[in-house]
Amino acid sequence: MTQSLFYLDPQSPLNLQTQIRQQLVNAILKEAFPRGSRLPSSRKLAEQLGVARNTVVLAYEQLTEEGYLESRQRSGVFVTKHIHENRVGLRETSPRETEQAGRWKRHIRKVIEKKPQFQWPANWQQHPYPFIDGYFDASLYPTAQWREASRMAMGTRLINEGTVTEGDADDPMLIEEIRSKMLPRRGITADPDEILITLGEQNALYLLTRLLADSTSTVAMEEPGNPRMRQLLKHSGARLIHQKVDEQGMVIDSHLDLAQVVYVTPSHQVPTAVTMPTDRRIALLKKAQEFDQVIIEDDFEHESNYLGQPHPALRGMDGENRVIYVSALPKVLAPGLQIGFIVAAAPLIRAARSLRQQVVGRPSLINQRTAAYFLSLGHYDSFMARLQQEMQVRWHALRDALNHYRPKSIMTIPNQGGTVIFVRGPEDIDLDVLVSGAAKRGILIEPDTHYYAQPESSQKCFRMGVASIPEHRIREGVERLRELMWDLSNVEGVMLRKDDPYLLQGDALDRTFRGATIIYRTVYCDPCVLELHTDGTMTGRAGHANEDRDTGRWWCEGDRWFRQWDRWAYAEESSYYVTLQGQHIRWYNTDKHLVDDAILQRDGDRLA
Repeated sequence: MTQSLFYLDPQSPLNLQTQIRQQLVNAILKEAFPRGSRLPSSRKLAEQLGVARNTVVLAYEQLTEEGYLESRQRSGVFVTKHIHENRVGLRETSPRETEQAGRWKRHIRKVIEKKPQFQWPANWQQHPYPFIDGYFDASLYPTAQWREASRMAMGTRLINEGTVTEGDADDPMLIEEIRSKMLPRRGITADPDEILITLGEQNALYLLTRLLADSTSTVAMEEPGNPRMRQLLKHSGARLIHQKVDEQGMVIDSHLDLAQVVYVTPSHQVPTAVTMPTDRRIALLKKAQEFDQVIIEDDFEHESNYLGQPHPALRGMDGENRVIYVSALPKVLAPGLQIGFIVAAAPLIRAARSLRQQVVGRPSLINQRTAAYFLSLGHYDSFMARLQQEMQVRWHALRDALNHYRPKSIMTIPNQGGTVIFVRGPEDIDLDVLVSGAAKRGILIEPDTHYYAQPESSQKCFRMGVASIPEHRIREGVERLRELMWDLSNVEGVMLRKDDPYLLQGDALDRTFRGATIIYRTVYCDPCVLELHTDGTMTGRAGHANEDRDTGRWWCEGDRWFRQWDRWAYAEESSYYVTLQGQHIRWYNTDKHLVDDAILQRDGDRLA
C-alpha cells in the first residue's frame, strides 16, 4: 500500500528527501495515513522506494520536528493524533495544483455558494446532554418492526412486478398507504397521480425549486427560516422576500403581494417551532388566491400539539389546488432512511417525476416497499403513537426544567409542541461563547444565526431539541446550562450584595409575604399568579385560562423564605433570599445567585 502512495520523480528538481517529505505530508493531510497510525519503519520504506535508509530517516526527523510525526521508543514512528493543532504550517499549494484549480474554475459554469453552516459534532452521542434536533437517541428506533417489514419486502420479488420496476413509477403499495393512512391524519385527500416519492425532504425541495423558481421569480420565505431552502432559492436566481415571523408564524401582510411562490412551515415553524393558527392559515390561502400564488407547505415534522388540538394542513384547507405539500417518513424509522413525498396537482407531479428521473431517479423500490409494509402492518400507527407520547413527555420535561431553573434573563418563544423549544438567551452573553462553552460541558444547543439571511440579524436565540436526549437527562442538562450562564454573566447583575438595602430579613420577611399575591410570567410566557395565605398555605394558577393549578406551603426561617409545591417545581423544598424594591421582588438562591423576579401585591396596593 505504501509504495502506491509515493512516486519519486527522477526528473524533479527536488531531491529525494524533499520529495519523500512532501508526499508524506500530502498523505497525512489527506488521511491516507490516519491520525495516530503507525508508519512503516525507515528501513522498510527505504527498501520499498529503492532509496538509502538515511534519506527516509532524515525525512522522518524533519516531519517530527514540524509536528506531523512522533517517535515512540521501541514502538516506531506515528502520525501525530492532534496533527491539525500541532503542525507548524500548512502545506503549500504546488504549481500543478494551482494550474488544475484554474482549469476547473474555467469549466465549472455554476458554483453553489457554500455559506458556513452550524454543524453538530460527529460524536454527538458521546455528549451527555445533546439538546439537538433532527437526530434520535437509539432507544427510539423500531428496529424489530422495521426488520419485519424489510424481510417481507425482500420476499415479494419486486423484480417480477414489471409495472413497478420499469420506468419511473413509484411503488403503488406505498402510494396507497400514504394516501389512505398518512394524509388523512393531516386532513388531506389525494389521488395516486397527485403523490410523488422523493429521496427525503431536501430532494423534494430541490425538485420544486428547479420547477418553480428562476431569475424571473419572486419567492417569499420565513425570516428566520430554513437555511437549506434559502440556499436552493438563491441558487435558482430567484428574488427573495424575507418575510417576518412572530409568535404565530409567518406574518401575512402586503409584503407578500409580489411573490409568485410562498414557502412556509406552518406546523412547527423552522426554527422557532411556533404553530400558525387557523385564522392566519385562512389569510394566507386568501392571499394566494388574490395574487395567484403557489404555496409550498413544508410539513417535515407534522404537527404535534401538546397543549391543544392540531390544525389541519394548509393543503387540507385548500380548495383551489394551490398548495404543494411536502413531508417525509420520520428518520427515526431506520438509520439513513430517506423517503419523502410531494402531494400536489397532477400536472406538477408529472413534471417533478420527469425531473426526478433525470437527476437522481426514484428512491429504492425495496425501501419503498419496506415502508409500505411498515404502514400496512399497523407498525407506523402504533410507533407514531408511542413516539408522540415520548416526545410529549420530553418536551414537557424541558419546558418544566427551563421554568424551574430559569437561567438568567431567558425566555422561550411560546409554542404548543413538537420536538424543539426556541430560547431567547441573555443579552449580556455572546451567543457563540455560550454555544461553545456549553459544548465543552457536554451540552449541545443550536444557535439561531444560520437561520437568518443576514447572521447579524440574530436575536441571540438558541434551539433545544428533545428527540436526541432521554428524559432523565433533561433536568440535569438545563441545570448545568444555568450554571454556565452564571459563570459567563456579569456577576454584579446576578449576585446578591451583602449590603443590599432592599434585602428582607426576620419579621419583615414574614410580614411581606403573609397574605400577599405574586404576579409573574413563566419562562414560556404564560401568566402565573401565586396567592400566599396567612395560614402558610399557597395556591398557584398558571396559563391564560388558569388551566394549570397547584397548592403548597410557605414559611420563613431566619433571613430566608421557603416554599414547597405539591406538584410544581418537582415538589421539592426550596429556600431563597429576597429583596423588595417597591413592588418588584427578587429571589436569590442559597449561593446568592438571582433566580427569578416578579411583582408582589398586598391588600393595600391591589389593582382595582
